[in-house]
Amino acid sequence: MIVRWGLDELPSVLADIGISQPFAIASDRWSDLDLPAVSRWSEVPTDRIREVAVQADDSDGLLAVGGGSAIDLAKAVSAATGRQLVSIPTTYSGAEWTPFFGVRDPQKQMVGGGGGAHLAGIVYEPKLTLELPPAESGGTAMNALAHCAEALYVAGHDPTGDEHALEGARLIGEHLPRVLADGSDLDARTKLLRGAMHAGAALGAAGLGLGHAMAQAVGGRYGIPHGAANALCLPPALRFNEPVAGAEIARFGEALGSPDAAARCEELSRLSGYERLRDLGVPEDELEAVAEATAVRPGTLANPRPASAAEIAELFRSIW
Repeated sequence: MIVRWGLDELPSVLADIGISQPFAIASDRWSDLDLPAVSRWSEVPTDRIREVAVQADDSDGLLAVGGGSAIDLAKAVSAATGRQLVSIPTTYSGAEWTPFFGVRDPQKQMVGGGGGAHLAGIVYEPKLTLELPPAESGGTAMNALAHCAEALYVAGHDPTGDEHALEGARLIGEHLPRVLADGSDLDARTKLLRGAMHAGAALGAAGLGLGHAMAQAVGGRYGIPHGAANALCLPPALRFNEPVAGAEIARFGEALGSPDAAARCEELSRLSGYERLRDLGVPEDELEAVAEATAVRPGTLANPRPASAAEIAELFRSIW
């Protein structure tokens, strides 16, 4: 996959891939962004994948601009059409690194998902993150941090992914507080985006674990932003995994500059504005049902420590 920095690199990336007439998928927020696209789709998120695919029929590639919702939508269209995808991420979610996607309706409820996107390129432009609000900055960066943590201990992790995970954790831990203190700090934004890039590469190398499975289940059920869900679910997942992945979690903590990785992640979550599931509208009497849905997710099955639905329910209660 081609990875370059600076929006001025976009034409050469498209040319190198062989895309001359890209179809853009970007919300109305980016309507003034000058893109070399033959046409656009702006309803993000949407579950009208076939309709988007039909509108992209005159293109020879896809161009996604935005966060996880826009990039996931573009990945769904890529899988449906076979067209190659170039992403310009405007958050820290890391969605640009994996061929898997979730499909949400316009009300942000999860209604499906899959894999098979044809990832071809990424262009990072830190200036596009300058207006990202604190909640989205913190939430998507915590999602990236969860990628770093889990890439160190899930089944299939490797040395290359470990290097990306540790560098990503170091950059995110150091620069997320700076971004939350001053969102106009371009240097901090750039370094946080570099951390998210490393986190995405770690995700692509290793995959997801229990924390992400919890976040996917609770977020998909209640329409909670994926970053917010990960911010809350990562600390209990780390504590659950410590008995079998203590050395890996200690390395993660060292990258964060803390002897207690879970506690540091809780601090960063609170700094981002996320403290309890109840604050996000999750009913206490449905935690068992969410736990049962979590127990069968791929991330749970790849986790180094097996987790039953009852154990997962207790983890949810600890953050409710």
